[in-house]
This record gives sequence, C-alpha cells and structure tokens, in this order.
Amino acid sequence: MLDLYLSYAGDVEINVEIKKYFCKAGVKGVQLHGKLRVILEPLIGDVPLVGAITMFFIRRPKLDINWTGLTNLLDIPGLNSMSDTMIMDAIASHLVLPNRLTIPLVANLHVAQLRSPLPRGVVRIHLLEAEDLTAKDTVIKGLIDGKSDPYAVIRVGTQIFTSHHVDSNLNPQWREMYEVIVHEVPGQELEVEVFDKDPDQDDFLGRVKVDLDIVRKARIVDDWFNLKDVPSGSIHLRLEWLSLLSSADRLSEVIQKNQNLTTKTSDAPSAAILAIYLDQGYELPMRKGSKLPSPMAQISIQDTTKESKTCYGSNSPVWEEAFTFFIQDPHKQDIDIQVKDDDRSVPLGSLTIPLNRLLETSDLTMDQWFQLENSGTASRIYAKIVLRILWLSDDVTPTTPSPRPPGSGSEAGQGGITSDLNSAGPGGLNKPQPTQPQHTTPDPEFATEGVLRIHLVEAQNLIAKDNFMGGMVKGKSDPYVKIKVAGITFRSHTIKENLNPIWNELYEVILTQLHGQEIQFELFDKDIDQDDFLGRFKLSLRDIINGQFIDSWYTLNDVKSGRVHLVLEWLPRVSDLIRLEQVLQYQSQQSYQNKAVPSAAVLFVYVERAHGLPLKKNGKEPKAGAEVALKGVSFKTKICERSTSPRWDEPFHFLVRDPTDETLTVKLSHSWGQALGSLTLPLKEVLSEPGLVLDRWLSLDGALPESQILLRITLKVLDTQLAVCRSGPVGAANDADEGKVFPKWDPSHLDLRHRSGFTMASENANTAGQVKLTIGYSTEENRLFITVHSCRALAPRSKDGADPYVSFILLPDKKATTKRRTTTKRKDLNPEFNERFDFDFSLEESTQRKLYLSVKNSVSFMSREKELIGKLQLDLDQIDLKAGVAQWFDLVAETN
Repeated sequence: MLDLYLSYAGDVEINVEIKKYFCKAGVKGVQLHGKLRVILEPLIGDVPLVGAITMFFIRRPKLDINWTGLTNLLDIPGLNSMSDTMIMDAIASHLVLPNRLTIPLVANLHVAQLRSPLPRGVVRIHLLEAEDLTAKDTVIKGLIDGKSDPYAVIRVGTQIFTSHHVDSNLNPQWREMYEVIVHEVPGQELEVEVFDKDPDQDDFLGRVKVDLDIVRKARIVDDWFNLKDVPSGSIHLRLEWLSLLSSADRLSEVIQKNQNLTTKTSDAPSAAILAIYLDQGYELPMRKGSKLPSPMAQISIQDTTKESKTCYGSNSPVWEEAFTFFIQDPHKQDIDIQVKDDDRSVPLGSLTIPLNRLLETSDLTMDQWFQLENSGTASRIYAKIVLRILWLSDDVTPTTPSPRPPGSGSEAGQGGITSDLNSAGPGGLNKPQPTQPQHTTPDPEFATEGVLRIHLVEAQNLIAKDNFMGGMVKGKSDPYVKIKVAGITFRSHTIKENLNPIWNELYEVILTQLHGQEIQFELFDKDIDQDDFLGRFKLSLRDIINGQFIDSWYTLNDVKSGRVHLVLEWLPRVSDLIRLEQVLQYQSQQSYQNKAVPSAAVLFVYVERAHGLPLKKNGKEPKAGAEVALKGVSFKTKICERSTSPRWDEPFHFLVRDPTDETLTVKLSHSWGQALGSLTLPLKEVLSEPGLVLDRWLSLDGALPESQILLRITLKVLDTQLAVCRSGPVGAANDADEGKVFPKWDPSHLDLRHRSGFTMASENANTAGQVKLTIGYSTEENRLFITVHSCRALAPRSKDGADPYVSFILLPDKKATTKRRTTTKRKDLNPEFNERFDFDFSLEESTQRKLYLSVKNSVSFMSREKELIGKLQLDLDQIDLKAGVAQWFDLVAETN
C-alpha cells in the first residue's frame, strides 16, 4: 500500500474560439492537490508480482482552475466555486472513496472484491453541542456583538450531512445522530465544519478533523474538540465504532439497544448494513420490434432507491457496480430490484428478496443467479448480497467527555482528541475523571494467523550437473533447496554428490492468509563459482489450507527429470491442555537433520497501552517504546510521543517450543535508552487462564508503584494430526506404556509405492490401484475445487506398464460441461499430476453432485490395449466440503 501526496501545478493552456460568434474562451493553469492511495494486490508468485493496481483519493482533492476569455466569468465569486465543484464531483464519482479505479495486470482475475470490497466498519456520529462560537451577526456595523445561527456540515469522503441550524445561539445544542460507512483505516477522516446561517452567504465558524483510525482503536470517543481557523469555539462529539458481524446471533440484542436511542434526526439507528454487488444480467427481454434494450437497474429498500449505470444496446448487460444500504430491521425489510429500459418507462423484469432469506444463509451472504419476475423465461441477474450486523462492543470504556479546552482556535491545539481532562466541565460543572479500561480492544484480525509446517524429506532422479571430460562421463550434483514464502527464505544444507538426496529438514512459518499466496521451491547444484539450476515448482497456500495435511511427491518444472517429497501441514490451533501434553510427547520423539524442534504452540501478544510511567531524569515526560521478547526472538513497538500513559495498539506473535518452560519479557524505555520498567511472565501463568487467554493490567518492575501495562496474551496449541494415536488396545499386556502418545502411523511416509518403477499388489483383488484427491469448497472464492495429486500401484496394461491420465465428470451433467482430464504421464504406474480444477458452484449445488472418475490408459485408435484402468464413484454429500478432505481412494477395476 502506498500513500502518495500529489501536488500538480500545471501551466496547461487551452484556447477555444468560435468565429461565428466572436467568442474566445479557455483555461490557463490547473492545480490539483490531494492524497492518492495505491494498493498493489493480490500478491502473485510471478512477474509482475501483483495481480492488480487499485487507486483512489481518500478525501476530495483540492482543485484550482484559472479560466480565461469568456469563461473568465467562472472566476467570479460564487460561480468559481460552482464550476470547480462540478468538476470535482465528476472526479469524485470515479476516484474518491468509495469509488476506486482498479487496473488488472493479469488475466482471469476476479476484480469485484478489489473494486468493491466490504467496508471496514461504520462510525455512528453523535453531534451533541458547541460552545463559545464566534458571533457573526453583529449590530451597528460591528460596534455591538450579536449572535450566530450555527449549523454543522459533517463529511466523510463523499458522505455529507447537514444539521439543522439553531437561531441566535453561540452555545447551540443539536443532539443529532448520523451514520457513515468507513472504507479505509488508517486514512479516512471525519471533518466537521460549523457555519452561521445567513440569507446571502453563510459565514465560517471553524472546523475540526478526526482520524477515524483513532475511533476504530478506542471504539468509543466522547470528547470536546477545538475548532480551528477561528478565534474561539469548541464542539462536543460522541463517536462510536460499529464492527461488522457475519452472524445474526446478536441481531435481536442490537435492535433492542437501538430502540432505546433517541435523537432529533428522523432516521432510527441502523442494526445492519447491506452491500449489493450487481454483476450482470442475462437474456433480458427485447424491446418492441426486436430491438436490443438499454437496461439499468433500480435497487430500493424501504424509502431509499439507488440506480445503476445504463448499458446501451445489450440484453446481457454487465454493470459491475456496488451499492450499500443501512438496515433498521432485517426481519421487516425487503430488497426490491427493478430492471428497466433507459427511459425508465419500459420494465424488463423485477425481483423481490426478503432480507429474512439472508438471515438463514451461512455467513449472511447470497452469491448467485436470481430469476427475474415479469420477464423472459431465461431472464436473470447475477448479484452478490452481503448483510453485516452492526455491533458496538459491550466491554468498551468510552473516553470521558473532557471540558471545553481553556484555549481557543488555532492557539488551542490541532483539533484532535483533547488530552487535558480537567475536573470542571463547560459551564463550571464537575465531570468525573476517566477510568482506565479493564481489558484490551484489539483489532478483530488479532490472533488469526496460522502456522505452516514444511517437512522437506527427499528428492529423486535429479539432473547430474557435475560432468567430467567435457560431459562424456556423467557425474553427480550437490543439491540444496531454497523455500520462499511470504518474503521469508529457508535454505537446506547441501548434500554432496547425490542425485537422490535425503534432507529430512523441518521449517515453520507464521502466515496471514492472503489471497493468491504461493510457496516457491527451487533446487540448485552447489558449485564453486555459480550454482546450477535443478528445477522448481510452486504450491498454492490455499490448497494446503484446504487439505490441512498433504504428503506427496512434486515433479520439478523447467528440467528434464526430478521430483521432491514433501510433508505439508497447516496446523489447527486449539486451546486444549490435554492436546498440549500429547503434542509435547510427539515432539520429543522427532529428530531432523537441521536440528529443528517442532513448535508446540503459537503465542500472540497485543501491547495496548501503559499507565503511570516514571518521568525522565530531567523531569520531562518520556517517549516510550516497548520491546517484547521470547527465547531469542524480539520485536519493538513504535515510539510514542511524550506521555506517561502511552498507547501503542500493536500485535506480535511467536512460535513456542514448550510453553511450560519459556518466559515472555517486556521492557519499556525512553527511545530505547533510559529504562522505564519491565515485566517477566512465565507462560505457565497463561496455561492456567481460561481459554489460555490472559487479558489484564500487569505491574511493572523497576518503575513506580502505579506503573502498569495492559496486555492480551493468547496461546494456541498447534494440533498436529501426527500425534493422535494412543498406545495399545484395552487389556494389552504392556501396562507400563498405557496412556503414552505415539506418532500416528501413516504408511504414505514410507510407502514404497511412492518410488518410481515399484508396484505392489493390492490386498483386494478387485482394486486397480489408488488415486489421491483433495476435494473441498472455498467459501472465500465461492467455488468447488478438486485437486488430482497422484496415483499409485496402477495395474499395468502392457509390458511397458501404462500411459495413465485421469478424467472425471460431476453428475448430473447432461451437456458434459464439468468434464475434465489431466495430462498424460508416459510409462508410469505411480504418476504425479498435482492439477487443480475449479467449479463455480454454490455449496448447496456442490453437495448435490456425484464425482465419477476414471483412470485411463492413453491408447491409439488401433491399439488392442485396454483403456480403462480403474474407476471411482463418490457422492459429494458424504464429504464435509467446507472442511475439505485430502486422502487416497481405491480404484475399482473393470469387471467383465
């Protein structure tokens, strides 16, 4: 993500002359100033490294145009603001949030999520009151001060609201409430401007800006703010951050809370927001005379209607537009969609969707085709509809309203959140001192990272690069492996003169689940000068997460031969002490060439704030930073501005080998110099906490008696499936070993059928070998996926074995649109494919399909060899598609 501060001052000169009317007009000079955010995502594993570029202005940029000639009239006060505003409105409709410009850089990229992502949250703004405003309505040419008729304009991006005006009052009370959608934090700001209502031109009474990222972290901000650019005045706001919940469990509680809120605005508080992404239409009715329509869509919820663009001359329009609505009660409201011709008089179809239907879906989301009513038999539209419940956390302690600051205007600060909380409020009333929150308020994404474990086992049939006598005598290679994932590179040790090396090395990495993330493996031959290339391959992190545990061989690309054996595990995270004991027992039995010890847990630490820190030796407040360390790994927070109560709001994570024997340390200092206090916490204390979560204030050593730090420490056990089997059946003689945990026996680790050229007869005479598949459903991508990894112990079809490939179809399928096949592997009874196939089905439709798979021998038309090697039939409703499955399936031989 890049934030670019653009400042363009061009000497462009444009002249237009209409000779017939002797008119000359033009522009001489354009200036544009603003903050442009550029987002490079998704990350991909190949050039150009990113799949798309998305850009937008976070706030409306400033535009200044110098008109010439006849258009110089537009520089007249009043007209100039109108002309510049019209041009800025055109720019804002394309490039100011929530509008984004997305440029895809690779083919087949789903840009809908990039162009119209879900909002980050909603801010509820309570415009309460103001004090000590400037008097603008003076009497006797200013000799006697009068009053003002103040009103406020509230702006977040392109969302603008105007309050009612209060007549003749320098201390107005509005008591109004507004709700705004926040698309980008940090970045977006709340801007409040106060004006004096006049018959001609309204007078400016001051402004204030608030960074909405502060509201997101604090959840509730209730404070007085100085008005800038005026001699005096302050304004009282209460700002509430509403998180977006993807479950309706708390909907009734939210509606009940909203009924207790009273404001002067006509709109009741919202219980949810609705996002509708209108993608396209299909086979809409023709106009009279078989003419193509020019369809547009009107989307209405209660009294709010929004219109899409018009797609001219098409009965299969592509809109690709997003709309958001505030919802008071999803139980009582419906979505009404009217598709019309561009003149709005000819209806092309309609659709009504009760919001109750969304409450019954998983994740409160519908992503599908919808059949239009009062339209053609095949007429339909495709839309993604997402409902999110608005939730204000119960455990949040709001910042107590501070008094109006004693200073005023530009002399009294920058219009940010006031930090001086005096005991006397406006009007001399005593106000309570703010209380410290008892628990942390981390971002919802805190502690959502996962751990990938990579076991690099061995390789086979690598290319010989170290040749002798000019290549006449084949030598060996000295292979090693580079593994690249999420900007981290692991390198194995080098094995001398071996084309079938065994590494037996283990690597672990903590990863955030990003769309399109890949793991890259590259093999090289170690040489004195330049290392030779031995092959590469890439794996999708999404496939590993869906499969959870994968033990497979992978063919090297860009070389003639070679393959690598990996065991990959995306480790489930649990809060179970019994599982911790089993994992530690399994861990003690493992040995790897690179001396790695498998981690038993992952530790998440959220450093929120400190309180009561000591002053520096010279009596000034410190610039505090915190260093968090665990077993040789340390991280540092940012350094806060001078304060004895700094706030960081920063998360960190660590891999933990043994939580019963490790200690977390936190050291506070002034700019990494003078010590301000420290904390030593054995992880054993976290093991005794409910849910393995410690969330509270902790006292600091080497500081003042009142010095404390607020932390959240979450421990998650890494639940490897290799440590799940207990020893011995009931009644076994070896009672001494009872209760011990041993690694799960998975024959695929040592199965000789993985080795090239080796086959083994199956115990079942009717079995023609096995096929390894991963089958699952991605709720993020809304698609079914099937990965064909490999086959083993296939029945030979000739003296040379077989030339196998895999084909399958998902029944019922009359038109065979789901039929797929892999590449053909020559003379291989243990072929490896590692090919993935995706299907744009809903989860419900996926469960209604049956997989009919065949492993076949590629033969010529005149050949007498048998084509079918084995087959498999599988009902997908027997699989938990959300969790996914990755396993070997028996192939049934053809019967006469």
